[in-house]
Amino acid sequence: MKKTLAIIALAACTLSANAQGFKQLHSPEITADSLIFTVIAPNAQNVRIQGDWMQGWGGEAMTKGADGKWYYRTAKPSPEIYMYNVSIDGQSSIDPTNFRIFRDGQSVKSLLYIQGDKEPYVAYDDRSSTQKGQIVKRWYNSTAHGYARRLTVYLPYGYDQGKQKYPVLYLQHGGGGDEDCWTVMGRVAQIMDYLIEKGKAKPMIIVMPNGMPIHEASADVMMPEQWVEDMASSDFMDGTNHVKSLYADIIPFIEKNYRVVAKKSHRAVAGLSMGGIYTEQITKQHPEMFDYIGVLSMGLTPQMAPEEFLGPVKNAGYKLYWIGCGKTDMAYSNAERSMKALDQMGMKYEYFGELGGHSWDTWRKCLFEFAPKLFK
Repeated sequence: MKKTLAIIALAACTLSANAQGFKQLHSPEITADSLIFTVIAPNAQNVRIQGDWMQGWGGEAMTKGADGKWYYRTAKPSPEIYMYNVSIDGQSSIDPTNFRIFRDGQSVKSLLYIQGDKEPYVAYDDRSSTQKGQIVKRWYNSTAHGYARRLTVYLPYGYDQGKQKYPVLYLQHGGGGDEDCWTVMGRVAQIMDYLIEKGKAKPMIIVMPNGMPIHEASADVMMPEQWVEDMASSDFMDGTNHVKSLYADIIPFIEKNYRVVAKKSHRAVAGLSMGGIYTEQITKQHPEMFDYIGVLSMGLTPQMAPEEFLGPVKNAGYKLYWIGCGKTDMAYSNAERSMKALDQMGMKYEYFGELGGHSWDTWRKCLFEFAPKLFK
């Protein structure tokens, strides 16, 4: 908390150093072939910028101009949504002159959006569709946790105007995330609005629960003194209470409060990274609930016996087992292990590997590819 306040104070002081300049300054400036970043920090000794379009984690130095501002120019990267931050005398901060901010769990960074006119990048833009769905936040009673928790629901365009019943995708975030991740970082609404309007995907409801074991909701609602997970606990590693709550609380809550088709053929479950493990856990425990399964940037870890996790799915039957993981992803060995086991067990699956690493650019593309295959 103290570190967060220090960063906020640093950004505030940086802004106040030149209020007149801030009103006129827009950073980054995007030209036809370049990005130009500007930071107002006249009293700073060292300013660096680190963006996820760069190689490595050290970032690059900005140059101080005669006007006291710091500058950094680089070639414009390919279309995508990028995150970056600046370091001012060793203190990491958002870019004080960029109002676009992303929060991914405990991480807060500035946003850089390079527009693209080809799929899937065009689908990330709010202007890519005219028929907009809804994003709503709901509290439900979690008997597994013993208290109320929050989830996010995407409702397709036209939901509130008709009586149609819809299929449901239960979509889970990764370790350290929350119920906001998929809508903020994953651009669920923009991607689904685009796919549905273009006729590429069936209209569906998407439910994005909060799988963080120790917090009821995202940080904008809860204000704990500490925001730390016990990553060695079974509740984090296996999603013990979350998985139980998914089948005992969340699915019944959705099927009671929304117009859905409460059948296996109209339910899908997917998750990225740690959410991929939770997906494997719930389909092992309740394979009779889902016909569509998506595992993103994950697979069977060395501790997970293939027959134990995949056998129930095979016996219950399914329509789609989909794996999305690039070879540069740190979880690729797990995905490879899953595909080998699926082959050995004679289970059909689809693999999509035209992806980057363990990051949101990968998971947005996964959603874009996975959603059109559902409920066919």
